[in-house]
Amino acid sequence: MAVGINFANSSIDQILIHQKVELLEAFIGFESNNQYEIKNSLGQKIYKAKEKNDCCTRNCCGSLRSFDMKIKDNSDREVIRLVRPFRCVSCWCPCCLQELEVQAPPGTTVGYVKQDWHPFVPRFSIQDANKETVMKLEGPCFACNCCGDVSFELKSKNGGQPIGRITKQWSGLLKEVFTDTDNFGIQFPLDMDVRMKAVLLGACFLIDFMFFEKVGEANQRSTVFS
Repeated sequence: MAVGINFANSSIDQILIHQKVELLEAFIGFESNNQYEIKNSLGQKIYKAKEKNDCCTRNCCGSLRSFDMKIKDNSDREVIRLVRPFRCVSCWCPCCLQELEVQAPPGTTVGYVKQDWHPFVPRFSIQDANKETVMKLEGPCFACNCCGDVSFELKSKNGGQPIGRITKQWSGLLKEVFTDTDNFGIQFPLDMDVRMKAVLLGACFLIDFMFFEKVGEANQRSTVFS
């Protein structure tokens, strides 16, 4: 398949994302480009991802910043590109909510992640290349970022029982307090279309920036609260 992503294998139903520690950012609070390692359920590295934008955007716009994110395989070949425009994060501005475009391979749009308006609960539509909603993603109304995992449940477009989830994993007290690094796990059905797996990967990065990226001079993180 042209998407060229190796978690398309039908035996894989989970991927893990680990944000790399940036020492300069940890010590002086200077926001740098986020970098991640993406692994399969056996802990084998299958991708690396790096945010691309300018210094002014990162340090002035904080977690709301626009970016292009390049996702490369172990041969350093770009297989996925995520494009996030600048958007509002507040539920009180329903005309300008968050969205992210997923291209796989770069230049070929396979889907979108779009924030749905709701006064209390973080909700997203997982859409195909034609902007038709194929799945829904819903987070908790409120969750503290300490001492526990935070899960966003994946459901069919009509609701019902969860068919997967994106989970922000508790990293331990020192990492949570003193660094801006996060760990995520994504679970999805074995037979899910590989293009939708790529879109879910994009959804994970959007969730990280929206709810778990440190913001402001006090270096505080956002909570999962619309």
